[in-house]
Amino acid sequence: MPNLQVKDIDEKLYSLLREKAQSENRSISQEVVTILEEYLANPRSFKPNPAQEFLKLTGAWKENRSPEEIIEDIRKSRTTNPRFESGNDIFA
Repeated sequence: MPNLQVKDIDEKLYSLLREKAQSENRSISQEVVTILEEYLANPRSFKPNPAQEFLKLTGAWKENRSPEEIIEDIRKSRTTNPRFESGNDIFA
């Protein structure tokens, strides 16, 4: 049977792993194997990598308007605030 050796584990991670193994009445090795088996059997049950999820969105925005048309729509949707009008002493 193959062996797996993991070096330089963060102490906090190792402590959490040991606590989980104790709560499940398993050795640390057994707990690691169980976690790996569960993950590999159903990787979608775990939280996705945020960076990968963000990259999936690249190119997801579909727009038929040109950049100029989008800018014009934004400008048209803006309202004028009286505080920016001439004669207002605050922004003179």
